[in-house]
Amino acid sequence: MTIAFRRRAGRGDTPARSSLYRRRAVGLVAILAALLVAMLLSLAHGANPLGYDQVWSALWNRDDGSQAAIIVWTERWPRTLVALGVGAALGVAGAVIQALTRNPLAEPGILGVNAGAGFAVTLGAGLLGLTGITQYVWFAFLGAALTTIIVFVIGSAGGGTASPVTLVLAGVALWAVLNGFSTFLTLIDPETFRAFRNWGLGSISRTGLEDTLLVAPFLVAGLLGAVALAGSLNSIALGDDLAASLGTRVARTRVIGVLVITLLAGGATALTGGIAFVGLMVPHVVRWFVGPDQRWIIAYSALAAPVLILVADILGRIIARPGEIEVGIITAIIGAPVLIALVRRREASGL
Repeated sequence: MTIAFRRRAGRGDTPARSSLYRRRAVGLVAILAALLVAMLLSLAHGANPLGYDQVWSALWNRDDGSQAAIIVWTERWPRTLVALGVGAALGVAGAVIQALTRNPLAEPGILGVNAGAGFAVTLGAGLLGLTGITQYVWFAFLGAALTTIIVFVIGSAGGGTASPVTLVLAGVALWAVLNGFSTFLTLIDPETFRAFRNWGLGSISRTGLEDTLLVAPFLVAGLLGAVALAGSLNSIALGDDLAASLGTRVARTRVIGVLVITLLAGGATALTGGIAFVGLMVPHVVRWFVGPDQRWIIAYSALAAPVLILVADILGRIIARPGEIEVGIITAIIGAPVLIALVRRREASGL
């Protein structure tokens, strides 16, 4: 009787599993379609709106000398590429942080990683006179790495795994301190920090194609590292002891995870400044849809986060036309209520 029951249960599980796979596949196609639509809207909207037929013609006739082709290829296409790279980096970084800490409230902005990268860049500009991304990108990586390590150390004080509340408190406190120092430096020497005055707001409009290509290898390396780490992250979600019993090298996984977070968050911050809440919202919403499998969460986050960045950038350009509102401000306006809602959920105590 027991064997028959197990067989019936096994047969019953198969349709449910197939339905989940179909839903994930359909959702992936839907996100890809949304990403293509967001890219088209990004190319069409701005201070000088273009018709979709003009955008399509400009994409296929780059050298025809038309005004539409110049706008699309010199201004909006590089901006769209920045949104794609930064969005994927922040979304996947958030997914990795949440998996490592088993904390759905964790993300590069809230844990102070973006603030650490920004403070290091500001410090480099003040002490060494750095002015371009080719010079300060290494400071962004160093600041992101040190901040990530400090938050983990503070959150794990007393031994054991850091609690979600402790990590968030440590990250927010460090974020406040580092942002305060950055603001102080920019105020005491406005001339030196003129180029960085609005950098911390998070904008994708001030980054050129050359800067994007410089940081792209680091972002790609971080994304590949996150994909390679997905299986181990699934084990860590069960707890360190059980993960170790399943053969996962917990310490190595955490070290690689910190490296991945550094590459993704540091590279994204070097390009655009601090853009918060993307790494919080996207992986959390994705998890509701695809379940706890980190392989799917990372894949979905890499595609869904750029959609959020592009939509925020488009809204900023439409609302304040002919000027614009920085992406970081729009995502903060959207993300703050989401954070409050997550904190109020009982499930927000862990993954």
